[in-house]
Amino acid sequence: MLNDTICAISTALSNQAIAIVRMSGDEALDIASSMIKRDLHQIRANSIIYAHVYEGEVAVDEVMVSVFKAPKTFTREDIVEINTHGGAYITRKILNICLSLGARLALPGEFTKRAYLNGRIDLSKAESINDMIRATSEIQVKSAMKGIDGSISKLIEPLCEEIMQMIGMIEVNIDYPEYDDVEIITNEKLIPALEKWIMTADEMIDKAERFRVIKDGLKTAIIGKPNVGKSSLLNALLKKDKAIVTDIAGTTRDLIEDTVELDNITLHLIDTAGIRESEDTVEKIGIERSLKAIDEAELIILVIDAAKQLDEEDKRLIKLVEGKDVITVYNKTDVACLYEGIRISAKENDISELIDYLNQRYDKDQSLIDEDILNNERQIALMKKAARQLKETLVSVKNGTELDIISSELYVIYHDLSEIIGKSYDDDLIDHLFKNFCLGK
Repeated sequence: MLNDTICAISTALSNQAIAIVRMSGDEALDIASSMIKRDLHQIRANSIIYAHVYEGEVAVDEVMVSVFKAPKTFTREDIVEINTHGGAYITRKILNICLSLGARLALPGEFTKRAYLNGRIDLSKAESINDMIRATSEIQVKSAMKGIDGSISKLIEPLCEEIMQMIGMIEVNIDYPEYDDVEIITNEKLIPALEKWIMTADEMIDKAERFRVIKDGLKTAIIGKPNVGKSSLLNALLKKDKAIVTDIAGTTRDLIEDTVELDNITLHLIDTAGIRESEDTVEKIGIERSLKAIDEAELIILVIDAAKQLDEEDKRLIKLVEGKDVITVYNKTDVACLYEGIRISAKENDISELIDYLNQRYDKDQSLIDEDILNNERQIALMKKAARQLKETLVSVKNGTELDIISSELYVIYHDLSEIIGKSYDDDLIDHLFKNFCLGK
């Protein structure tokens, strides 16, 4: 329901200097006016006033009240923000006064959802707002800011417009074939257009996937046979004693996770249990979880004992990760080294060759930061779907498929592309996206 008034605490609920209780909706000004005993309808829009909040006739807090009037607001509804003292008790009390006077507690992300449904922002901008809130690095902040400024729309709308123009011309050809001034749509026009759109879509996907690695990091599993130094490598990367290290094989029996930020890449590290044949029930569970982590990892760091020849356990691991993105490192070079490659001594915290290799490997993608790029898995998945359909439509055209069928296929593609920025959507998708937002945003 967009005709009710919602409210929520928009700041952290803790003891702090100030807190903000936000309301949006048709009755926001009336409810707030009742709370402060002053008619906010008479207050100039985009202004802030000093007041007291009352519960009945009793003043409960000294506040500043910000007034924003529709339609020039974030939600395109009347918005009131009550800036109160930041104690958790008084913040809840003011929220409860709002609720008692007729407001409804907002759902997670409902203010931003209303901004989207009321046409204030598109869906990609809404996602970027959430990205900004959750950003933990400078790159994520820059990416979110570009999305808020409309970078995704700049990518998608020209492609949508070209496809819709083609659909329109096809429809005219079908409906009015007798008109002499109608441009005839032939394979000579359709095929180059489809090839161009396919190339554009593939380029967007490639850039987005490369940038996602830089922005969000990689799920990275450290694997190897027992007692090869996986936990020592994890500790060396993190520069702290996260994992227990002993000479006893099978010490790591569960997944140990943490994140390390290098100069050019973030690694979400998983130290796995040593993979081997085992009769120990607990260790077997750890090994099963390790195998699942390997399957889900985007990058594998395979640790080999540099001082020993490959044995059957090493060979099984090498076979296991065939087809994955694998970096092989040779550990325990402080003892001996029988191999060429990335050589480290995790025990001695000598892992510079691995660090240098990772930073050099991902350095070339830094240029993507300044480009307009799809910036989450939902957007990339929809673009991949559209790219597949474009390629299927190209085959259809070359096989002589009737124009009305080609038009229908292009409509499906247009719909998927429009869904990236929310021009077309279903309610379940929207509910799912916004439930991941914070309360009060």
